[in-house]
Amino acid sequence: MIISTIIRMIYFILFMIILAPSLANATKTSTSAREAILLDYDTGYVLLQKNADTLMQPASITKIMTVLLAFERLADGRLHMQDEIPISEKAWKKGGSKMFVEIGSRVTVHDILRGIIVQSGNDAAIALAEAIAGTENAFAELMNEKASVIGMGQATFCNATGWPDPKHLVTARGLAALAIETIRKFPEYYKIYAEKTFSYNGIRQKNRNPLLYKNIGADGLKTGYTEIAGYGLTASAKRNERRLILVINGLESANRRSREGERLLEWGFREFNNYKLFNPGQTIEQADVWLGEQNTVSLVTERELIITMPCTDRKKMQLSVEYDGPILAPILKGQVLARLRISAPNREDQIVPLVAKNNIGKLEGLNRIARAIQYLIWDSYIAQL
Repeated sequence: MIISTIIRMIYFILFMIILAPSLANATKTSTSAREAILLDYDTGYVLLQKNADTLMQPASITKIMTVLLAFERLADGRLHMQDEIPISEKAWKKGGSKMFVEIGSRVTVHDILRGIIVQSGNDAAIALAEAIAGTENAFAELMNEKASVIGMGQATFCNATGWPDPKHLVTARGLAALAIETIRKFPEYYKIYAEKTFSYNGIRQKNRNPLLYKNIGADGLKTGYTEIAGYGLTASAKRNERRLILVINGLESANRRSREGERLLEWGFREFNNYKLFNPGQTIEQADVWLGEQNTVSLVTERELIITMPCTDRKKMQLSVEYDGPILAPILKGQVLARLRISAPNREDQIVPLVAKNNIGKLEGLNRIARAIQYLIWDSYIAQL
């Protein structure tokens, strides 16, 4: 009996030794995608990246930028959903995925956008580009200007469709920035990306984004494929109040793209979480003030402070406030006085500036002298304790 118990204990210990590395790396994963990035929409925290800054051909994922420029014009009134766009011979003749518009016809912006987003129509993308900028080449210049503004790095767009071109290049990180810009700036139009079907000219097509059909919270954005680019996807999914952005590219099949996209999003939602630490204006610390009308000043953050981290690391997080004190008055509301250091395992410390919650004037005349004497006497008393 005793021997049997000892044997079971040995097996249990060996099992735990084998299992321990997998438990320690529970929040780590890899991907078969050639390029990839997975990040939190609200905090920008990167959960996973692989060749995220390597230039690559994005194929039809390009059309997110094409649509973004249309969204901008809808928002400022230069374009309207019921405006009609003429279909040129160039648009009509373009190969690849199509909306199946007819040459010489006029199609509403409402339909063109769905022809691009849902049906991935190259013909629709060229028609929209020509309507906005006159020519597709001129439209590509607008795309590059916007890419520079939203921080897409060394991205260069040569066309509105993602048609193969050795100079038509972006990074996975840049596509994530493009997705965030789309969702944040144009939520009312972004909803189109969640539409699963669209019919035009008697032809009904399904949205090519496979994640929309998986009940995982996905609500956009766009797939792409060319022989050079491989199978790619820029996607977003939201659960409760948390949204993740995923970019994967260079996969070998549509099926692999679908499964890998689902797996990475599930992993991101399961292994990581957002933790709200402080509200804007919430006092984090009281700092000592030297020769001020008040003895202390409240230190606050100017924005909501949320941090993304592995669920297993939450209890290991440490917060510390750093400043040189006492702080000499006068102090102005909003003046940066200190910094909050957030430390957690397996990540660089995050530094957040802390500012004064209110104005504090300096003491004048006899009050200033009296307070200085008070400090000297008190400091001397403390030193003797």
